[in-house]
Amino acid sequence: MTPQVLYLENESWLRTVVRSRISEPEAVEDIMQNIALALVRQRDTLGELNRVGAWLYQVAVKQVLMYRRTRGRRRRFEDRLQSQAGTGTMGTSSLSPTESVLAAEKKEQVQAALEALNELDRQILMLKYAEGWTYRQLSEHLGVKEDTVEYRLMKARKNLRRLLAGFVAEV
Repeated sequence: MTPQVLYLENESWLRTVVRSRISEPEAVEDIMQNIALALVRQRDTLGELNRVGAWLYQVAVKQVLMYRRTRGRRRRFEDRLQSQAGTGTMGTSSLSPTESVLAAEKKEQVQAALEALNELDRQILMLKYAEGWTYRQLSEHLGVKEDTVEYRLMKARKNLRRLLAGFVAEV
């Protein structure tokens, strides 16, 4: 059976499983896409699975957990950025009112630019700079070569700079 047919036959109940664990509609769609990708990646071994439904259930639960973990990391990163903006990045505890406003504005611009990036660019930047992942860890996570990780990071940084430059041009 092809991955497409398996996905279509099981999509309804898989979506229910995901929706029961995640309330955000966009996140549900992202997770469903990841489940479809898992099916495509495992297409050669699908015939060997005794219980495809059980395997799909495990994939769905794993994807939900990965989403929650990523969302938690992103939230901690944003909290860290916010606390750094409030105390200054050098550890100084008192900022002038002007510095405080500028730091908050810069934080908002960076967050808006990160949100405007596509999911892959945002994910690779967050994992590299917020979580401190190495190129090797990123390549294993994404299933690509380290050279590809380097290229994607370069592209993601370029896109982020472009977006941030747009914010500066608006001012």
